[in-house]
Amino acid sequence: MHHASLFTPVSLGALDLPNRILMAPLTRCRADAQHVPTAIMAEHYAQRASAGLIVAEATMAIEGNSAFGGREPGIHSEAQVVAWKTVTDAVHAKGGRIVLQIWHGGRACHSLWNGGAQPVAPSPLPIRNDETHTPEGKKPYETPRELRDDELPGIVAGFRAAAANAKAAGFDGVEVHGANGYLLDAFLRDGSNQRSGRYGGSIENRARLLLEVTDAAIAVWGADRVGVRISPLNSFNDMLDSDPVAITRYVASQLELRRVAYLHLMRGDFMGVQKADVVTAARSAFTGALVGNMGYSPAEAAEAVASGSLAAVAFGHHYVSNPDLVDRVKAGLALVEPDNRTLYSPGPKGYTDYPLMAV
Repeated sequence: MHHASLFTPVSLGALDLPNRILMAPLTRCRADAQHVPTAIMAEHYAQRASAGLIVAEATMAIEGNSAFGGREPGIHSEAQVVAWKTVTDAVHAKGGRIVLQIWHGGRACHSLWNGGAQPVAPSPLPIRNDETHTPEGKKPYETPRELRDDELPGIVAGFRAAAANAKAAGFDGVEVHGANGYLLDAFLRDGSNQRSGRYGGSIENRARLLLEVTDAAIAVWGADRVGVRISPLNSFNDMLDSDPVAITRYVASQLELRRVAYLHLMRGDFMGVQKADVVTAARSAFTGALVGNMGYSPAEAAEAVASGSLAAVAFGHHYVSNPDLVDRVKAGLALVEPDNRTLYSPGPKGYTDYPLMAV
């Protein structure tokens, strides 16, 4: 067996996993136009049920102005709950475990996907380093509306309802999406949060919304079935923070107090702009299950687990094209590279048609 440390059991809170290879959340845009999961999504996730844990893709917690594309799934309607139940049933039938990542797109959304509703954010600062896809083609990101403090309890309540819907849909837990420049991350980092008051200024204030949402999910599930994902270095979606190590340490310390199932840490920057050691910062403040993500090879992942630095590693890029990634890693085989042209295209091509390894 190759990379043996990845194939020992581990518990992330109440989630008992047979191995330490997680499937990271991957937006693939295969839901229907009403953001209802489709049959092909059940097939896709069931193909990958050998992962120690599947973290299902970023899923809209709240209806209204939280969609950033036409076909990402939601968890705010009865039809969505029913459809997600077919996904969780398919994964469980294959012996897998699956949690749902609950999410709000924040300033990465566009009014053309949301019935004309203006995107919302902590501060009226648009994403400036890219354009977004809309039903009318690529367009600049819009300037978001600054959320008032008195609107934020409604956001928290929306996430709590999403957590409850995820339970009704048969998931094994939820992951709070506090990463990649979406709403909760935009509040967390000072490059996008320039407000004053209880939700701006200090790290403690900027982290308040993320932690309130985490507490809402805990109220539904218990802390031992709630994970949180953060990306303190990632500059994707025009993000920046003046002290990413400090925000990592603070969030990790707060999650330590809450005894969450796991902290899912994106260790790097898609754009290669910001660099720091956030893994050490997180590990210094969080004694629970730390899950690493971004650019780990199987060998590096096995070393991090064997050393005790990480409890598990989440693979994203290679889970697109290796439904049997666990078996391939165990056998020491090379991993198949994905076809990036089909990441977001409709239908099975590049989604459910990647072959299993020859036995």
